[in-house]
Amino acid sequence: MRPIGFSTGALALSDFRLALEELKGQAVDSIELSALRYRELRPLLYALGTLALASYKYKSIHAPSSFDAEQEVEIVDLLKRFVPTDWPIVIHPDTIHDFSAWRGFGNQLAIENMDRRKPIGRTFEELSIIFEKLPDAMLCFDIGHARQCDTTMTEAYRILRAYSSRLCQVHVSEVNTASRHDPLSFAAIHAFAEVADLIPDRVPIILEARVAQDQIKAEIEKAQKALPLSAVLEVTT
Repeated sequence: MRPIGFSTGALALSDFRLALEELKGQAVDSIELSALRYRELRPLLYALGTLALASYKYKSIHAPSSFDAEQEVEIVDLLKRFVPTDWPIVIHPDTIHDFSAWRGFGNQLAIENMDRRKPIGRTFEELSIIFEKLPDAMLCFDIGHARQCDTTMTEAYRILRAYSSRLCQVHVSEVNTASRHDPLSFAAIHAFAEVADLIPDRVPIILEARVAQDQIKAEIEKAQKALPLSAVLEVTT
């Protein structure tokens, strides 16, 4: 089984404690602690030492998805002070005002490819510009964003072929025309499976679908169908 888990923001928006409670007893070993809004970052970071996270083998933080230039210095400082250095920090490239401020995170920083609303970070070419400015950064591949931008999955293929060595986690959901993260449909599962072999089995899946607690197990099972383990791994282990 691939490492798999949820974004706390998908399950309970800013209430990360509720999200962690809903995941108790579920077959998950990975977690992304989400602070998509600027006002959510301090409460989350201040609470890190009190959260029961020992059962999670993979942990990451999602930085705010919108902030102004004056807030950027504060956000960078908070992340440096509170986030363990072995936790990836996911960032939307269109939020960055000063790339030099983020360069110090090195390979702890994970750039997420964007949906079609955004002006940058959607395609292989646009990501290449970002990685020129952040040469050590990793990639958080949002497969739903890639499919929304190109339903043929050609752009997903190009991004994964170019940046497989940077891949640290995969966001999985169905991204609709309004850029909302929905549960996976049969069509999305089929589309994602087309590029599954380009995603190493060790890379964690982070589910972002907005689901209720009683839907968590079913969404995990759908994600496992969408991104099955590679046949090569199962033969050789």
